[in-house]
Amino acid sequence: MHPFDEAIDLSPTAPHQFTGATHPAYANMIGPFGGTTSAQLLQSALLHPERLGEPVALTVNFAAPVADGEIRFVARPVRTNRSTQHWIIEARQTQNDEEGVLATATAVFAVRRETWSDVEAVMPANVPAPDAVPRMPVKGMPAWPQRYDMRFVEGAFPTAFDEQEQAHSRSTLWVRDEPERALDFASLAALSDSFFPRIYIRRRRRAMIGTVSLTTYFHADSALLAQVGTRHVLGVAKALNYRHGYFDQTGELWSPEGQLLASTHQLVYFKD
Repeated sequence: MHPFDEAIDLSPTAPHQFTGATHPAYANMIGPFGGTTSAQLLQSALLHPERLGEPVALTVNFAAPVADGEIRFVARPVRTNRSTQHWIIEARQTQNDEEGVLATATAVFAVRRETWSDVEAVMPANVPAPDAVPRMPVKGMPAWPQRYDMRFVEGAFPTAFDEQEQAHSRSTLWVRDEPERALDFASLAALSDSFFPRIYIRRRRRAMIGTVSLTTYFHADSALLAQVGTRHVLGVAKALNYRHGYFDQTGELWSPEGQLLASTHQLVYFKD
């Protein structure tokens, strides 16, 4: 089984409840990679017997640190309409003999239909093919970056924190699961959190950070994800504002053919 499939492997334990666990392959400096937690939350709705349609939006609010070990997920569809379904999902964990909420999520699922379509976002032009860009070295990094094949065109993670502040925090990169894995909604949710904190790119100095809220909008359906398969997708990320201990970062994930697969926005706490 692929490490990511092991990480999102959830077992039903009661109505609306699933049990999973953190996975060492996706460990971060402290706790797990937030992208896998987001994917687990989404997976609990994807596995739910009452699910309608496919995900179009997921917002995760990270409420507390996640410890290594078992996690309980509670997923409830709170409103089902003709073509949309609204979810409230919680991740819970027992720490110091008390169970508490680690993260809350809201999700919207929908039955998609054929309509007029267009895209106003613009995929970066003249980007070299993935094979023409070297993979980012991952030696000495936490476990989770080693689970992604990242090939930076610009805005790479600093090889040294030399405090040479940059004019912007924009990154453009090709990225896919490592080892290769066919793209689906759970892995797309995790990829939406794979952009390194923009403050590291901008200031090139260490800072304590933590994602507070992460929203992903899924523009692709399962058929489009199947067309991408195991190939790299193109990621673009930047920050918009840093102030009073918080910054945001926005990202886009594109198919090799130029289809916008997902857009994402998150708010990050920082202390320097």
